[in-house]
Amino acid sequence: MSQRSVTFVTGNAKKLEEVNAILGAGGQFKVIGKSIDLPELQGETADISVEKCRIAARQINGPVIVEDTCLCYNALKGLPGPYIKWFLDRLGHEGLNKLLAGYEDKSAYALCTFSYSAGPDANPITFEGRTEGKIVPARGPNNFGWDPIFLPDGFNETFAEMNKETKNAISHRSRALAKLREYLETLPQ
Repeated sequence: MSQRSVTFVTGNAKKLEEVNAILGAGGQFKVIGKSIDLPELQGETADISVEKCRIAARQINGPVIVEDTCLCYNALKGLPGPYIKWFLDRLGHEGLNKLLAGYEDKSAYALCTFSYSAGPDANPITFEGRTEGKIVPARGPNNFGWDPIFLPDGFNETFAEMNKETKNAISHRSRALAKLREYLETLPQ
């Protein structure tokens, strides 16, 4: 079986590393990272991912995958959601915790949406993965986004405290990538 290459449009080295570890496992797919300037769109997660994928496919002029990740607080009806990057930049981990200070409900979910396009004229296809959990005071290394404040249900470690293999087995990203892999395996080589 030959290895297939997939271009993942991201400027985030940690995301590329994680996607390579998950989608590249087994050697069937080789993930090639490509950083291009995509607009920061607003709206619902799936719509954002699809539009980013359309733009990326036109710029790459070939097949691409893009990803949009959200952290959604149930008490805030899904916010900060797709705007988590900006909330984290402005508020930090402590500020993200303070958003829930007036609420008993600390439950949240991590949502990852990948979109795949076969090329500039193809309609993107979307794959979502979700991990339920709760927001806790920051614990663990502070080197990958909001991982230190997200404690997945059924675990005693935040995403930041987990070893990579455990996180990659249960994360929202791995769940979305499993669906993407299943789809990519149906495509002719």
